Amino acid sequence: MFYVYVIQSQIDKSWYIGYTKDLDLRIKQHNRGESIHTRKHLPYNLICYFALPNKKDAKRYEKYLKSGYGRRTLKKMLKEYLSI
Repeated sequence: MFYVYVIQSQIDKSWYIGYTKDLDLRIKQHNRGESIHTRKHLPYNLICYFALPNKKDAKRYEKYLKSGYGRRTLKKMLKEYLSI
């Protein structure tokens, strides 16, 4: 199983979208500052994740969520649960 995940900075509420095989480890790595893309906005909370059967599908869905249309769709899906 692979996971596409969305984390949100507790500091400035920015989002980061990524994919991984080990979700727990990856979130810990982000919060330890081991990712150059997220270390300036620590700490992070996991907002949501999507389980996909293989790496190819996970990469494709991550790319979609990072697109303009994908981000808009994600915001609509999460609007009920978050104050964004």
